[in-house]
Amino acid sequence: MLYAIISTDIADSLEKRLAARPAHLERLNALKDAGRLVLAGPHPAIDSNDPGAAGFSGSLVVAEFDSLQAAKTWADADPYVAAGVYDNVTIKPFKKVLP
Repeated sequence: MLYAIISTDIADSLEKRLAARPAHLERLNALKDAGRLVLAGPHPAIDSNDPGAAGFSGSLVVAEFDSLQAAKTWADADPYVAAGVYDNVTIKPFKKVLP
């Protein structure tokens, strides 16, 4: 089943986010290589694809996991969690309708 992992950053998280980004992307690429990643990306803190110093307000990952618990376990091991980037993480089942 698909799950949406919706994360909200702490204030001024950009430096921590940049430091942990390579490890974060490595895990996302592993999901992609396994054919389980639907989409992933950050939420810019301002109305711009390149928010610069404004940074990001959070992230969204939609991917396939065997269960809600498996999605939670994967999300809990995110390098952004370990680096203190995220204030909170919400995980919900997701039903893809379009496209």
